[in-house]
Amino acid sequence: MVVPLVLLHAVAARGDSPAARLREIPLFTIARSLNKNQVQYAVRVDDHCAPVPGAPVFAYWRMLEEGPDRVAPLLPREVDAYGLKSQGLSARGDDGGEVRLVLRAVPSRAIVVETRREATGACHAVATAEIAGSKGHLFNVYAKLTWLLGVDYLLLRGWSMDGTHVLQERLEG
Repeated sequence: MVVPLVLLHAVAARGDSPAARLREIPLFTIARSLNKNQVQYAVRVDDHCAPVPGAPVFAYWRMLEEGPDRVAPLLPREVDAYGLKSQGLSARGDDGGEVRLVLRAVPSRAIVVETRREATGACHAVATAEIAGSKGHLFNVYAKLTWLLGVDYLLLRGWSMDGTHVLQERLEG
């Protein structure tokens, strides 16, 4: 069985002392037919692996056409296509929490992001959504674009809740 790898890295919070750290945990991507670049969604968590207050989920570009570690912010004109319509903290505790969000591109599908501290002390996060009538762990959305940069279709992909197979659903543009 292939299991998706969730990477974790720490970054200093803006305006905080170097000792204060936030972790950004990648959740899922949007890949497009236009090029190799991807929009990466991630969640910021605190030292307890709980989502930070405010807007913990955010998106940015992974500029794979320029190199494996190149990133860039979403441009204001890209927010309608790739931004979040809404997000709200629905639970927060000493060992994790939960955020409910909706993408602007798919306003009819809520995504629940659950964060937790593993037994090893590492923070873990997973994005859960309905895919093909079943609950699954979303890892990728593929956007097949038309010639004038409209959307032909979206392909949602995620792991079944038991991790044994990939769920897939095509949403027509």
